[in-house]
Amino acid sequence: MRTDAPTKAGTATLARRLTLFDSVMIVVTGTVGSSIFIIPSDVLRAVPDPRFALLLWVLAGGITLMAGLACAELGAMFPEAGGQYVFIREAYGRFPAFLYGWVLFTAGNSAALAAMVISFALFLGQAFPLLAADQVLLTHTLLGIQVKLDEGSVIAIIAIIVLTTVNLRSLKMAAWLQNTTALAYITMIAGIVLFSLLFGHGSWSHFAAVRQPITSALSLSGAGVAMIALLWSYDGWEYLSWVAGEIGNPRRNLPRALVLGILLVIITYLLANAVFLYALPPDQLAREITPSNAAMVALFSKDVGRWISLFIAVICFGGASVAVLGGARIYYSMALDDVFFRGMKRIHPRWHTPVTSLLMQAAWVIALILSSRYDQLYTCFVFMMTLTYVLTVGAVFVLRHTLPDRPRPYRCAGYPWLPIAYMVVASVFMLSTLWARPREALAGIALALLGVPLYVYWRRLDRRSKLQANA
Repeated sequence: MRTDAPTKAGTATLARRLTLFDSVMIVVTGTVGSSIFIIPSDVLRAVPDPRFALLLWVLAGGITLMAGLACAELGAMFPEAGGQYVFIREAYGRFPAFLYGWVLFTAGNSAALAAMVISFALFLGQAFPLLAADQVLLTHTLLGIQVKLDEGSVIAIIAIIVLTTVNLRSLKMAAWLQNTTALAYITMIAGIVLFSLLFGHGSWSHFAAVRQPITSALSLSGAGVAMIALLWSYDGWEYLSWVAGEIGNPRRNLPRALVLGILLVIITYLLANAVFLYALPPDQLAREITPSNAAMVALFSKDVGRWISLFIAVICFGGASVAVLGGARIYYSMALDDVFFRGMKRIHPRWHTPVTSLLMQAAWVIALILSSRYDQLYTCFVFMMTLTYVLTVGAVFVLRHTLPDRPRPYRCAGYPWLPIAYMVVASVFMLSTLWARPREALAGIALALLGVPLYVYWRRLDRRSKLQANA
């Protein structure tokens, strides 16, 4: 096993140009996306009591932080490009790591990236009606697959091309984009809170409004449904570990950035939810498809909704940039291990970016957008995604046993109880997903197994190359 992977291919190398500030902003931008502007209504439908709903937002953030603390120890041990792929490889071997990366490329990150740029197009169309995403431009059947091209798809494809170009050209330029997006989000949340309290037409009585008995409002089934949506809204912090090979002083900065970034997201999520509840009663907020727009209209005026849509579009664009940045590093690391397309290990000699990995990722995401299958693929990945988090946190226990003498610049706080608590909670949600959506969960497993023949082929090719080199 490769325990201290080189970050190079040929003479070109990945450059450690990401600062602590850049790293914190990657966590914020990668996590936020559009979920905070949509999911609050889902949570209130499951848990009508606003006080309990806010408590669940904190609880979900705490569960996420548990995983972040474990990932911080692993990232400080293995500050390489690839993050979770590297952790799984070192703890369990190349084959499970390959399956993780394979599913991430075919469905997980690629389908999520397609959904992000489609969301960007949808909210941009709400802000500017001339760019309405649902206007169909072309439909065609290709190899039995219906390809639909609407205005939203065109905008999404343009967004992928632009983001890939930025990430190809410069890591610092990509970091600047993430930083700007994260700062815009934090500034907007702070501004909304301030202006809502000073000039908004809201009421504090909404925080105590519960129409149904408290026993039903606090039901475990409702809390469970809400937690699925909440944990989804906190997903994205792991992107930072994927780019660990480009973080300056990673043994110090990666753990700090993970903890600071997740805490910052928890605080802003709570503030945003507090504003939404201040604006509208919980029962009314629960009925809204886009609660952020409804809340701003109630607090200020109808004109504000358009600007909120534009703001969400910007956040989606920044989140997609983080997915472009991080995903390419996973596939690059797999190629270094000779378990993926060999060309994906190529680093641009001047820009120091994984050029082939970025281009192949963009091509596959564009294909998913044109096929309109990205949402189905991502649904299949949800079960597998939870499983990979359990494996990642479990790697802390495995590596403390198998590599007890390896330097650990950061040791997971609350070990072993916090990692155990996370694994128990995540396992419960994984099993509930298998129970509630067996077809999608089994499809995710089947998708992973489709990569087995390719793994066997690449391993044989690697062994043959080594035999020829030694001959």
